[in-house]
Amino acid sequence: MKKLPIGIQSFSEIRNGGYVYVDKTELVHRMVTMGKPYFLSRPRRFGKSLLVSTLKELFEGNKALFEGLWIEAHWDWEQRHPVLHFSFDAMDYEQSGLESALSRALDGQAKRLGLELSLSNYKARFNELITAAHEKYGQVVLLIDEYDKPIIDYLSAESIAQAKANRDILREFYGIIKSADTQLRLVFITGITKFSKVSIFSHLNNLNDLTLDRNYATLTGYTQQELEHYFEGHLEATRETLGISMEVLLKHMRIWYNGYSWDGKARLYNPFGILNFLSKQQFTNFWFATGSPNFLIEQMRERQLFAVENMEVSSIVFEQFDLDYVAPVSLLFHAGYLTVKSVDVMTGEYVLDYPNKEVRESMYQFLIDELAPEQGHRHTGRTIRNMRQAFNTGDLEQVRRILDSMLAGLPYETFDKKSEGLYHGLVHIIFNYLGIYADSETHSSCGRADVIVQTPDTVYIFEFKFGESAEAAVAQIRERAYADRFRSSGKRMFGIGVSFDAAQRAIGGWVVEEL
Repeated sequence: MKKLPIGIQSFSEIRNGGYVYVDKTELVHRMVTMGKPYFLSRPRRFGKSLLVSTLKELFEGNKALFEGLWIEAHWDWEQRHPVLHFSFDAMDYEQSGLESALSRALDGQAKRLGLELSLSNYKARFNELITAAHEKYGQVVLLIDEYDKPIIDYLSAESIAQAKANRDILREFYGIIKSADTQLRLVFITGITKFSKVSIFSHLNNLNDLTLDRNYATLTGYTQQELEHYFEGHLEATRETLGISMEVLLKHMRIWYNGYSWDGKARLYNPFGILNFLSKQQFTNFWFATGSPNFLIEQMRERQLFAVENMEVSSIVFEQFDLDYVAPVSLLFHAGYLTVKSVDVMTGEYVLDYPNKEVRESMYQFLIDELAPEQGHRHTGRTIRNMRQAFNTGDLEQVRRILDSMLAGLPYETFDKKSEGLYHGLVHIIFNYLGIYADSETHSSCGRADVIVQTPDTVYIFEFKFGESAEAAVAQIRERAYADRFRSSGKRMFGIGVSFDAAQRAIGGWVVEEL
């Protein structure tokens, strides 16, 4: 079996080192022959850097690296271009500042091409480099990887000023590109977020954004077919280790790691997660280990945006990312926490949801740790089992005790905003995080039930109140016939009215009624 390229972003290293390479070169060929200035947004660790590295080797004419791949027989290997490759992930701008880091990167690219730069200003030096490369070698291929990292790294409230300063520098830097259009053969820019054109690309408004382009939906990531073809040996080895059938293995891999989509149809695996799974041969959460998105969690908490499953949005939301107004839903999508579940091509309406179990659990863990830092990871082990067991056995008093203990661990400031929505959001996170099937604000013909929890033989319908009694909550469940949609299931049904006591940081009233 070929080796698994975990953490390897160099195309040449993968091809020369005996690693698995999933052939994306047919899509690459289509892209580079159909246009010139491109932008692609994908989440972290989703193959962007490997794609950029592939383009670099292709335009430098390194044919041997492409032996056996689709593009080998479809490319003019006699035609070569100078490549300027900037990776902001490799730049040391934290210590010396972004302008200095850009100047060093420009010097590095010039030296690699045997050129010398004489100007001092980073914008002038960038233009000088493109011009000199064009005059000496011909049309230039410009590759910029992780273009937004100097901004994303400073999104927290205490460092937002640095983010804005870096944004202004990058705006001027990227402004050089459009004026150099005739000297450029290809421009390919990747990042996590897509800042509004006014903010970053005000001078570069001709970029072809491939992010939601259905023709390039599988440009990065692994499809199910690619997984089963390129990793056949690793799948068989994993199946043997786990002692399960291939059908069961693939089913659980889809649940855990599949589900990313940018067109609502093609479903993809994140390479980082799937490669780690095939290496460790154990179902676990690899996404969570990559780090906490502190700024994103702060935004969700501030705006009480906890229930984001099956969220309906227009295409405009994908453009709403600027430092002066960060739309949390846009950030959730671009960072890979939400993905396209479906799209109405006639109206441009999208439905977003968590892509898979791995990402869903990560988000619930991040939110619980942020909202209840005193207890943090205590909720993961025994609490999960206890809550699930309590619902399955119908022990609603145990459910109440677990909820009470979790609410008691919340910091006092969480309860400053005395709103039903906050408590509803917290309970929604708790239920979903603990692995219970729950629908939040489930629609019916007569209104919405706050949370529905289903087990194999029972339906629990929750209604939460702040400033009203638990009896009033149960009365609402009964009067609005929330249970009617479940009557044909043959399951027992219970209505649970819950009132919250902010002063005590606990459940104030709890009434259960069989429906």
